[in-house]
Amino acid sequence: MGSFWSEPFLWIHLAGISVLPLCLGVCLLGLASGEPLLPVWSEIFLVAAVGIVPVLWMQLMRPFNIFSVLIFALKPEQLTSQQKQILSLFKKTGNKVLAMIGATLLGWVLWQIYSLAPSVPALARFAPGWRGAGLLVAAIGFLLSNLFLQVPLSVCGVLVTSDSTFSQTEAYPREKIDGDFTTPGFQVNSIWPFTSVETAPNSQKSESAMEDSSSTSSS
Repeated sequence: MGSFWSEPFLWIHLAGISVLPLCLGVCLLGLASGEPLLPVWSEIFLVAAVGIVPVLWMQLMRPFNIFSVLIFALKPEQLTSQQKQILSLFKKTGNKVLAMIGATLLGWVLWQIYSLAPSVPALARFAPGWRGAGLLVAAIGFLLSNLFLQVPLSVCGVLVTSDSTFSQTEAYPREKIDGDFTTPGFQVNSIWPFTSVETAPNSQKSESAMEDSSSTSSS
């Protein structure tokens, strides 16, 4: 186990893959609606383009900043050296290869879902009545599917890094984080209960210093 495996943000975003089946289910529901408006390849291409391209571009050009939860993200200046080292790993070539593999895999899954949709008539009761709306639902579901696969895949790429490699990894420059990573939500100083591992010792030192100061004053 790597020394950086204790970073909670890695595990939070790795757990996001559990949402993938639900998102694919939404995609299937959308494709089960109405009769096709366009040729098969046109509809598949439309859903694939909306679902794959934005997330793949993000992971290749400006990887998702995992130091965020829901609508909040840690400010770059609040990140520890270890967290900035982790960000550097998201920029390595191996993660870009994983992103391409993930996009290809989900493209194949989309084809399977499209072929399966007509054979699941029970879904038609819950699917949108108009095919256009169904394609929109399918595209949104597929977009979320890509997001909840690509981010955990990139986390896996970081987790397999050896301790020796990690120790030699330089911390990502703080001033470049906002420009080089996709950071969702509002930036805050801390996201409870995930506190910086570097601030705790400092705060303890401050408390000790205050106690020593008080003792000196009393004497």
